[in-house]
Amino acid sequence: MNNVKRLWLLFAIVMGLSFAVLGYYGIKIYQEAPPIPEKIITTNGEVIFTGVEIKEGQNVWQSIGGQEVGSIWGHGSYVAPDWTADWLHREAVFILDKWAQKYYEVNYNDLNEENKAFLKAKLQKDLRKNTYHPENKTITVSSDREMAINSLSDYYSRLFTNDPQFDKLREHYAIPKNSIKDQERLKKLNAFLFWATWATVTERPGSAVSYTHNWPADDLVGNGPTKDLLAWSGVSIILLLFCVGVMVFHHVRSGEEESLPVPAEDPLIREKLTPSMIAVKKYFFVVSLLVVLQVVLGVITAHYGVEGDGFFGIPLGEIIPYSVTRTWHTQLAIFWIATAWLATGLYIAPAVGGKDPKFQVFGVNFLFIALLIIVVGSMIGQWMGVMQKLNLIDNFWFGHQGYEYVDLGRFWQLFLFVGLFVWLALMIRPLIPLLKRKVEERNMIILFLISCTAIAMFYGAGLMWGRQTNLAIAEYWRWWVVHLWVEGFFEVFATVVIAFLFVRLGLLKTKTATLSVLMSTIVFMSGGIIGTFHHLYFTGTPTAVMALGATFSALEVVPLTLMGFEAYHNYRLSKSSKWLADYKWPIRFMIAVAFWNFLGAGVFGFIINPPIALYYVQGLNTTPLHGHTALFGVYGMLGIGLMLFVLRSMYRHLAWNDKLLKFTFWSINMGLFLMAILSLLPVGVWQALESIEHGMWYARSAELMQHPTMITLKWMRAIGDSIFGIGTLTLCWFVLELIFKQKTQTETSFHNTELKGKKYKTAVRETQDIASN
Repeated sequence: MNNVKRLWLLFAIVMGLSFAVLGYYGIKIYQEAPPIPEKIITTNGEVIFTGVEIKEGQNVWQSIGGQEVGSIWGHGSYVAPDWTADWLHREAVFILDKWAQKYYEVNYNDLNEENKAFLKAKLQKDLRKNTYHPENKTITVSSDREMAINSLSDYYSRLFTNDPQFDKLREHYAIPKNSIKDQERLKKLNAFLFWATWATVTERPGSAVSYTHNWPADDLVGNGPTKDLLAWSGVSIILLLFCVGVMVFHHVRSGEEESLPVPAEDPLIREKLTPSMIAVKKYFFVVSLLVVLQVVLGVITAHYGVEGDGFFGIPLGEIIPYSVTRTWHTQLAIFWIATAWLATGLYIAPAVGGKDPKFQVFGVNFLFIALLIIVVGSMIGQWMGVMQKLNLIDNFWFGHQGYEYVDLGRFWQLFLFVGLFVWLALMIRPLIPLLKRKVEERNMIILFLISCTAIAMFYGAGLMWGRQTNLAIAEYWRWWVVHLWVEGFFEVFATVVIAFLFVRLGLLKTKTATLSVLMSTIVFMSGGIIGTFHHLYFTGTPTAVMALGATFSALEVVPLTLMGFEAYHNYRLSKSSKWLADYKWPIRFMIAVAFWNFLGAGVFGFIINPPIALYYVQGLNTTPLHGHTALFGVYGMLGIGLMLFVLRSMYRHLAWNDKLLKFTFWSINMGLFLMAILSLLPVGVWQALESIEHGMWYARSAELMQHPTMITLKWMRAIGDSIFGIGTLTLCWFVLELIFKQKTQTETSFHNTELKGKKYKTAVRETQDIASN
């Protein structure tokens, strides 16, 4: 059996076993999720909330933005509190103060340590005991807890309406007045918030650990790190060090890749442009505009962190509140990056196949229109949902689902799912003749199509939850989309595409590239699939999920430690021939991908990967630190690099504005770096220290986040944001200028190739057609 066949077998084994484990523990999550009772009652039998109210309260929470308005179980946005940590601490303080007044006639904070310890023990006995009765499906709470629920229900009802006493707090939380206008909806929201908080402190049957594995940290209620949390954190770190050593040894032992004599001229200069390949340029026109729009929304969203109800005095929050701008900001990131990658695939498939199948141009244009409808339609629906213009059912279908990165309504999800299969068909059709001929690139084409199929299929995981699915189960499927779809199979797709590009440029042998891609895919997927669990430590999942997540997420970081070798390899290739200067900037962006893979995905990712680290920092600014540097730094930079490669190939005879691209490259990279180092990192570290000392509730509180020094750190982000934003504007300028370049410029550039006679005239005419189309 040759090396390629062995790697294919290993690939099949890794994929089969990994998804078997993911599926098995998915069943466990269904079975052991925090139960939603039919009723929550007092010891006297009085009904406080019903199960229907809890489920519809989850829908109310989703309709106002869900995870875009604070967070639940640590997942969501960072300006408003984590509502479960906030409710839990306020409930504990209310009960302790009530008892202190009852027994000692003073507030709890005025007691001596012995009396405090007595009341804390009494509180923990009350809150941590699991009073869910499976037979009649009820949760029973004490009369003291009932009073706390009533007090907190009043507190949150006033916060989400228009009580003048809460004006300043609403501004700090970036929550507009009357976010919820209906009293019945307010009651349902409180029912959901109580249930989600109940799961954070209530011990699982037969266990001394809560459903969320004692998250969030809060000493008053006995929530602290467990021995399992500490043990598996140690395993994670030890495994990482061991596997890094093995990876480095293997890399050194395998030596350098085979070198090829670099072609004397660009092999793609003779490549025929099919009509569908030319039609792809409209995708990049939209990509460049969406990048700018996404950055503008990011600036507004970040500014809401210091002026929650406006933008430099303009009451913008009344028109597009924080939850809307953040929704659009995160969603557009996925849309433009995915569009750039999908467009690259639409360009490469017929380029490799050599011709367009029938109706390929129609398919490319149809898909383009469909994507535009999805982007615009979903954004309008989300705004209508947050502004409370839809009922709860319509909001689920057309408005705001409330789950970060998959906020778009179910109708738009289905529309996009169908669109991805249209894209898959457009990818497969041009490559079928090559598969039948068993060409040299056959293995790479098969892996390419597998990744394309996975991209289409795995987005369907976002359809696996319903309108009132238990949050623990919905989170399991959501991370299939965010982790497996975005971080997993798009990663494989990108790896194959980059290898294709270097093979087609004559810089890598097909066999070498095939072996490299297969090995990279196996290594990444070995940790990446089961590593999905590292997002689910504290979302109502069993302990085994944390053990597997900690172990396998460490493996995800291992290949990222060698990103410096990849960067150097790409840089060396870019210098190997004069004609490769034409591809300098696409390759430079791929070098940037390697850097951000190491720093953003590797270093900043591992900061929050071990369970003991995530226990204290989940939901803090260490998460957007990793998110910005990994999502834009890796996937965004790669999307830009792929777009520039296609445009270089499409407009091969035009002289590029090298100075503009140089400015763009360094502005985007330096801006992103400064954004991370000057603001997100110090804010996240400060919050983490406060979380360790005081608890998650304080790390997300208005008291800390509105501290003058904290405000200064937030403003420091404006330096990096401004540089970064200017870079995206120049990128858009470059792309639009290139697409709409005048014919005279095209002719002049082409004349320098010293083509003469009929050959020259024919080439000019072809180039003019490209520019005009």
